[in-house]
Amino acid sequence: MTTANASTTSPGDKNRLSGQLGTAGVVFMVVAAAAPLTVVSGNTPLAIGLGNGAAAPLGFIFASIVLLIFSVGFVAMTPYVKEAGAFFTYVGTGLGARAGQGTAFVALITYTAIQLGIYGFFGWAANDTVVAMGGPALPWWLYAAASLIAVAALGYRHIELSSKVLGVALILEISVVLIMNVAIVAEPSGSAMSSLAHAPTAPAGAGPFGIAVLFGVTGFIGFEATAVFRDEARDPNRTIPRATYLAVLIIGAFYTVSCWCLVHAWGPATVRQVANQYLGNGGNMVLDTARFYTGHALADLMQLLLLTSLMACILSFHNIVARYQFVLANFGILPRAFAASHSRHGSPHISSLVQTVTAIVLVALCAISGASPLVGVFGSMAGIATVGIVMLMLLTSIAAAAFFFKAPHLAPGRALTTRWMPVAATALLAFILYLVLANFTTVTGLGVGISTLLAIIPMAAFAIGMVVIKKSSLASLATLSHAAG
Repeated sequence: MTTANASTTSPGDKNRLSGQLGTAGVVFMVVAAAAPLTVVSGNTPLAIGLGNGAAAPLGFIFASIVLLIFSVGFVAMTPYVKEAGAFFTYVGTGLGARAGQGTAFVALITYTAIQLGIYGFFGWAANDTVVAMGGPALPWWLYAAASLIAVAALGYRHIELSSKVLGVALILEISVVLIMNVAIVAEPSGSAMSSLAHAPTAPAGAGPFGIAVLFGVTGFIGFEATAVFRDEARDPNRTIPRATYLAVLIIGAFYTVSCWCLVHAWGPATVRQVANQYLGNGGNMVLDTARFYTGHALADLMQLLLLTSLMACILSFHNIVARYQFVLANFGILPRAFAASHSRHGSPHISSLVQTVTAIVLVALCAISGASPLVGVFGSMAGIATVGIVMLMLLTSIAAAAFFFKAPHLAPGRALTTRWMPVAATALLAFILYLVLANFTTVTGLGVGISTLLAIIPMAAFAIGMVVIKKSSLASLATLSHAAG
C-alpha cells in the first residue's frame, strides 16, 4: 500500500496525499458526486414540469455542451497547475492569490452546503422508504446521523476504498435506470402511460428553456473532483483530462437519454402536465414509471438504490471538502494541522475528522431548528450550491483565458483551445448564472426574501476571501502563478 509524506514538514513545505487512482477511479468519484439516480429522480421531472416540457432533454444537451466547452480550457491549463485543489488553484494561477483564496472560500461554502442538503434529502428518503415498507416513522436526522457515521469511517481511510464503494453503488444505480430506459424504448406502442395521465394541472404549453438548462447544470455539481484528487491520481497530467471529458460525456449522455425516455414513456403531449402533478403531490414520477414498465421489483430496488446514490453523493462531497481544507492548510489559509496526512492510509485524516465534526454541528442545528428536510434543508442548501458551482466554473474560465492571454508562448498554435474556448465558456456561464439568479426561487422553493439572502452567500464568501488574507498566505498562494510561469 502506498504511503503519504509525513506531516512533520516545515511550515513552508507542502504535504502531499498519495494514491493510485486511474481514470476509471476518478470518473467514479465524479459521477458518484453527480448522483445520477438522484438527478434523474429529482431534476428531470423539475426540468420537464417547470421547464420546457417534452423539449427538456435539450436543456441537458445544452448544459453538457457548455461543460464540454468549459473543459477545454480547464484541461489545457491542467499541466501548469501543480497543486491539488481544483478550481481554487486554477483561479489562483490565472488571476492571482486574492482571487484564488476568494474562490476557495466559495468552494468550501458550496460543497459544505450541498453536503448538508443531501443529508436532509437522505434523511427524508430513508424515512419514506422505511414507512413504505411498513416500518415506523422516525425523525429524518436519525437516518442522517447513521449515514454520517458511515461517511466518517470511509472518509478517514484510503481514497481507493471510497472509490471502490462509490464504484459499486454507481454501477448499481446506473444499471436500474438503464433497465427502465430500455424497457420504455422497447414498448411497442410507445408512450404507453399517456392514457394514465389525469386532468392537467398546468398549461399544456412549454415553460422556459432556461429552467431546463438550470436543472441540467445543477446535475453536474461535483464536476471539479477530477482535479481535487490530483495528488491521488496515478498520472495527473493524463488522468485528469481523460477523466474530465469522460465524466462530462457520461453524465450528460445519461441525463439526456433518461430525460428523453421519461418524455417518451408518458407522451410528449401530456408529460409536462403529469410532471407537474407529481411535483404538486410529492410523488416520485420516475419510480412510478419504472413500476409500470418493469414491475414492482425493480421499482422497489430503485427506491433502495436512491438511498445508496445519496450516500455515495455525501461521501464524494465529504472527500472533496476534506481535500480542499487540506490544500488550504498547506497554503496557510487554514490551521496547519489540517494538512496532516495519515501515515498508513495516505488520507487527509485530520481534515476529514474536522469535516465530520462540521457536518455533525450543521445537521444538529437543522434538527433543532425544526426545518423540513426537503424544502428547509435540501432546498435552501441546493440554492446556495447552485450559485456557488456556476461561480466557480465562471471564475475558472476567466482564469484560463487570462492565463493563456498572458502567456501565449506556453501553447503556440493553440489559440482556439487555450484562449477563445475559455472566452466562450465565460460568456455561456455568465448567461447560466443569470438564469440561475432570475429563477432562483424555483431552485430553492422558498420566498423571494430568503432566496435573495441565500444567493448572496457565495458572493459574500468570495468577497471575504479576497479581503481577509494573511501576508504569509498571500506569499504562499503567489507561488501558484510563479510556478506556472
